[in-house]
Amino acid sequence: MAKRTKQSTKTRVADVCDALKQIASLGLAQDWDNVGLLAGDDSAVVRRLLLCIDLTPAVVEEAIRTKCQFVMAYHPPIFKPISRLVASSSGADASIFRCIANGIAIYSMHTALDCAAGGTNDVLASLCNLIDTEPIEYTTLGPSKCKLAVFVPQPDADKVANAMFLAGAGDIADYQKCSFASRGEGTFQGAETTNPAVGKAGRFERVAELRLETVVPQSKLPNAVVALCDAHPYEEPAFDIYPLKREPVRGIGCVGRFKKPTTLGALAARLKKMLPAECTLMVGDSGTKLSRGIVCVGSAGSLPFKLDLQDSDVIVTGEIRHHDALSIRRRGCSAIALSHWASERPALAKLANMLGDLLPVLEISLSKADCDPFSRV
Repeated sequence: MAKRTKQSTKTRVADVCDALKQIASLGLAQDWDNVGLLAGDDSAVVRRLLLCIDLTPAVVEEAIRTKCQFVMAYHPPIFKPISRLVASSSGADASIFRCIANGIAIYSMHTALDCAAGGTNDVLASLCNLIDTEPIEYTTLGPSKCKLAVFVPQPDADKVANAMFLAGAGDIADYQKCSFASRGEGTFQGAETTNPAVGKAGRFERVAELRLETVVPQSKLPNAVVALCDAHPYEEPAFDIYPLKREPVRGIGCVGRFKKPTTLGALAARLKKMLPAECTLMVGDSGTKLSRGIVCVGSAGSLPFKLDLQDSDVIVTGEIRHHDALSIRRRGCSAIALSHWASERPALAKLANMLGDLLPVLEISLSKADCDPFSRV
């Protein structure tokens, strides 16, 4: 256990959660995942934290024995809805019940850590000696936004803009009241029943207008539209709404080239020696020369097949399905399966260091009870 100098300020569950989110934003997680604080009291004090891949009964016993108040379990122990929490159960609910009963908070990072800088895929890629890496598939971060563009007479532009800003539009990072205006000419002809702010009903009009545009979070769009209409001088303001694509920031998986030439057999032997990978499997001929590595911790699934796989490519993952292995052979490339747990476990040491830098008051340890469910015969 890495003990750190104690400080007078108490660290609470919410503080640990904030630090973990700083390391791996929950917005990076896949849509199907269940990440973040799964059980616990935000205001509870944390002195000892335990890191593991799986929240098994043995890990829970270890957490209780070592007086931990917080467990970061990489795999979410709560994934599907739970109908009951019973201590005597043989399922995962028993472990969750025991943690709650002993005041232990449970947090999961899973695919958020897979995408994060210095996360599971980056750690395994580094162990493979890969450089110039990039994600297999990019993901996005941050709330969905729209661009709201309105056409308004020039004298009224500031009034309409300020109304939209007060309703939540115009924020870009640390900047507020952001907008752009371009000059043009608007035309219209109202029916005899209208009461136009400019010109007369039934007459064709030309008006010097500005196209005023700004960004607005999807959640604040209805209020921004209402504010726009209330501040606009026209009976029927003309405006457009454009959905914006979020900027791709990080992604799932990792692709890079090898820093030094290697073969499939040499890479498999090296990883088996460096990692707790007792059940390593290999797809391909050991003498195959490699130039590019494709890393996907856990279960690779179909993700690597989105790439144009070449003969000198190797997929490094935790587990590979039988038919995927056959597909890899047909494509002429190679693969190494380290076991699901073994491919993910190395990231915990890196995580402990990053978390320790953010919260030096905590005593952080890697679970000794956490282990691969498979063993070598």
